[in-house]
Amino acid sequence: MTVRFALIACLLSAAAAESKPRPNVLFLFTDDQRFDTIHALGNERIKTPNIDRLVENGLSFTNAYIMGANSMAVCTPSRACLFSGRTLWNLESQGPWDFAIPERYTTMTGAFLKDGYTCFAAGKNDPGFGKNDHFFRSFNAGDNLYYRGGHRGQNQTPLFSIDWDADPPAKEKQKPDGTFNADLFAEAAVEFLEKRNDGDPPFFAYVSFMTPHDPLNCPEEFMKLYAGEDMKLPANYLPEHPFDAGVHDIRDEKLMKRPLTEDGVRDRLAKYYALVTHTDAQIGRILEALARSGEADNTIVVFSSDNGLALGSHGLTGKQSVYEHSVRVPLVIAGPGIPKGERREQLCYIYDVYPTLCERADVEIPDTVQFRSLDPVIADPEASHRDHLYFGFMSWHRAVRDDRHKLISYSVNGESHTQLFDLETDPGETRNLAGEKKVQPVLKRMRKLLESERDRLNDGKADAEHINEMSKAFWETYRQAAE
Repeated sequence: MTVRFALIACLLSAAAAESKPRPNVLFLFTDDQRFDTIHALGNERIKTPNIDRLVENGLSFTNAYIMGANSMAVCTPSRACLFSGRTLWNLESQGPWDFAIPERYTTMTGAFLKDGYTCFAAGKNDPGFGKNDHFFRSFNAGDNLYYRGGHRGQNQTPLFSIDWDADPPAKEKQKPDGTFNADLFAEAAVEFLEKRNDGDPPFFAYVSFMTPHDPLNCPEEFMKLYAGEDMKLPANYLPEHPFDAGVHDIRDEKLMKRPLTEDGVRDRLAKYYALVTHTDAQIGRILEALARSGEADNTIVVFSSDNGLALGSHGLTGKQSVYEHSVRVPLVIAGPGIPKGERREQLCYIYDVYPTLCERADVEIPDTVQFRSLDPVIADPEASHRDHLYFGFMSWHRAVRDDRHKLISYSVNGESHTQLFDLETDPGETRNLAGEKKVQPVLKRMRKLLESERDRLNDGKADAEHINEMSKAFWETYRQAAE
């Protein structure tokens, strides 16, 4: 009798599992948003009520990072890492601007598309919409899309619609005067959610904002929320970077006069905060539409950004560095089975989200994915994930961090510099310990870790010749300096 009831129970359990709907995914991705720009995570000066709601109802990863970039436009390789599941030196880029994902690599949404999901896109989607680009292997729905051409400002950059059968498939759209792209991205996502019907396949909706990237313009009602005189300078503010980091001729570093001034940085921070709050309002519109759809309880919501931004930290204004302000980003995950209102301090890359979402949706993880799922950490706050992280920018910067220390090595025009920071006591990276005698064992250990990660991650062995040569140049100078 016992065996019989046990068999019935197993059959009922299996039937329940089969009838349980697969989770939807809503991926909210911003552009150039620093890790420290969320009110609920400690920034008392910024207004982010809708992201705060995700924090309260989800899990915040407070040590989430990107890998850096082998392009001046940090966003492009960062997004390629996210969608390909490939590490930075294994993207097979064919140039500093070309990060098209080869067909042999299944993209993040492409894996869901193959498994029967409707995959929708709105907003920024590089590298374009040609029939051979990875966009068409990744989505089967979308509107109000941006690609290439540079950021001209929220209400000036052209957007496109997709005719999935046409050639060329992308068609430029006319925008009403005075509208902002963030509003239109949200509008497309809201419309997608409102048009869903009972019995439709589960969805993966990727909404990729262009904000708070410059130019810093948004509706006046949001600009009025912040004033430069009320802004607090970053604790690591400097008028100029202490040495040549190779980035001073990049456009991002030409957006403000040099040397930086306190008033100038405060004014830029105020505008930047306004864009964050405006973007947050559009996120609120999407979350409200999700709630109205009746599918919120079965939707995993991810919020993150493609990279950070200096905004006066270390005398820099852009994201072309491996300091915390540039490589550390927000990451919040909420939804079914996700702990509410908790935080995780484990080191991770935001690209770990790709296999995480696959596992939670029972979608097969392609064997070409090189990142690791956060599922164990979601389930157990004490679970281990990564002991260290590795970063790079072009041929000029390499860095590694563990749970406490961070080593940064620079090779610029044949000159080398070394920085060692204790992030536990100096999270703003303001005190370089590299020359202090008592930390030489730490410096030696971190240098050894840097070199081992170089080999493990294929840095200096990339297929693309220009990246290979850049990496070789860095490591030649690095070894001379380390001797």
